[in-house]
Parts: sequence; structure tokens; C-alpha cells
Amino acid sequence: MLAWLRAEGSHRDIGLALGRWGAEACHGHLLRSSAWAGVQRWRGSAEAAAMRAHVEQAFPWIMDELSGLAEGLGLPLEDVFLWNCRGDLWAMAPDGCTTVLAAARLSHNEDGDPGFAGRCGLVDLRPPDGPAFVSFVYPGSIPGHTFAVNDAGLAMTVNNIRARRAPPGMPRMVLTRAVLTLGTPTDAVALLRAHPRAGAFHLGIGTAGGDATYSVEFSSETVSAERVAAGRRVHANHAIHALQAGLSQVVTASSRHRQARGDALLARGTEALDILADQGDAAEPIYRNSAADTDDENTMATADIDLGGPLAAWTVQAPPGDIRFRFEGIRRL
Repeated sequence: MLAWLRAEGSHRDIGLALGRWGAEACHGHLLRSSAWAGVQRWRGSAEAAAMRAHVEQAFPWIMDELSGLAEGLGLPLEDVFLWNCRGDLWAMAPDGCTTVLAAARLSHNEDGDPGFAGRCGLVDLRPPDGPAFVSFVYPGSIPGHTFAVNDAGLAMTVNNIRARRAPPGMPRMVLTRAVLTLGTPTDAVALLRAHPRAGAFHLGIGTAGGDATYSVEFSSETVSAERVAAGRRVHANHAIHALQAGLSQVVTASSRHRQARGDALLARGTEALDILADQGDAAEPIYRNSAADTDDENTMATADIDLGGPLAAWTVQAPPGDIRFRFEGIRRL
């Protein structure tokens, strides 16, 4: 089950609404999890202070969203800020995902903490000073680090990259939240290159009516953008671009197997949604719904975003084949 919510007003108001929505799930599950405990050991650290200073200087409005989120959750801002820096501080944060990219289509499995199953949702977010957008959201997190479409026509999917080294810089979830204010992949890449980066992510980015999507990997070392104008690609949450060859990263068995299986299915001409629903590798499937998943992650939803027309035409399925939401642009149908 996926919730539907709307958040509008000031950036603090938006964060407050998200916090109130996610409070029960966070207090009931997140605060008791090993993931939360693993991140909170960075409380009071120089690394956390440096990341917060970067956000306050470059994106004070995102800091406002985080402040509102903390208030709505009934938790200290420092703790909530750390949770939203989890992948920068800890390579094994519970985030995964698989994406299939084509010239005018992004198809994506959103993989996350199974403890949030039935507690996630989609938010129709209306900020005061930028494009409105619809995004998948987890309790306790700002939007932008999952799949999303904004009313400037930009679509984005996000995959975890488990970088071992994340020097003080801009938190990766802050950067991807900022990307949702933009309208083109070129602008997104420029924003990523303009800031010192802490952690690493893969983005699938495209624009409605465009002639290509982009596979973008960013880390503290570099930003790599590869154009997908013909054929298709799979990305299973570890860095694979040539420019990231020197990146020290953790590649889990799940991530490695999903990449290999996805590439094999692509070579057979398998459709994107069939790839994302595949469980042919029983030990490490692409569609993940096992309580014994080796990364402790499950697929929360599948997004299929067609960018071939003037507006993104997209669906959200949970589980695969069960369409829960259908959109034209950011208008829910």
C-alpha cells in the first residue's frame, strides 16, 4: 500500500507536513533499527558539522525543509539531518534500486528498508519558489532521492552507490533535492559539478519530449554523464562508468547479481518492466520481496516513466503489474 499526500506552503511547512505524515513509522520502526543507530554515531562529528555548513550556505531552503521535517517527526534536527546524510556517512545505508534507461523512458525499482513496507507514499509537493513535483517518499527523509517528475518536465530516478570514502561536502540527498528545481539534464549535471560532493549516487535523468536520457554517476571524485540515445542500459546501484573506475566502493552480491542478470535480459530483448519484475536469479533477484534479502532491502514500488511525449506519462506499480497510480506530467489521472 502506498499513501498519497500533498505538501505545500513554505519550505518549513512542507517539511513539517512530511514529518507529521512519517512520524508514526519513524517512531515505530526507524528509531529502533540498526540503520538509525549506525548513522547516529556520527552525532557531534566534524564531518556532520561540515556537511551542515555546506547546506546552510548553498541551500538554506533545504535546511528549512529539514528543520520542518524534524519538528513534524518530533525529533532533534541534528538526528534528522544525520539520517538524511546516511549514505554519505555510511556505505551500507539501506538503499538499493535498479533502473532501466532508454532514449525516452526510465523504468525503476525503488528498493529500501523492508520495515517501511506499507508505510511509504507519493507526495504532490508544491514549493513556493520552484517547480511542483511528484516524488516517492520514505518516512523521515526529504524527497528527491527516489523517483520523481516535476512540472518543468524533468524526470529522475536515483540508485544508491556505496562509496567507501565520502569527504566532507554537500550531502547527496541535498543535491538530488536541488535537482528537482531544474528542467533539463544539462542543468542537473552543472549543479552537481558546481558543489563539493560527499557521497555518491546514480541518476537516470530525462526530459519529456527530449531525444535522450542520461545515466549520471556522481561521487566526491567526479561527475560522469553518459547519454542514452539508442539502445538500453541497466544500472543496479554500483558505479559502472569508466570515469568512476577509481572509486572505492562496496559492491554487494545483490547489486552485482542484479547488474549481471539485467544485462543478460537486455541482451535477450526483454521488456523493461519484465526485467524489473524478474526473479530468475532466485538467490539475488531483481524484484526483491524476500525477508532474507542479503542487503536487507525490498522493492517498495516500480515506476515506469515514458518521456516520448510533451508530458511525462507514467505509472507507479506495487507490486509489479499492479498499477496504483497513473500520471500525465504531475497530474494524477
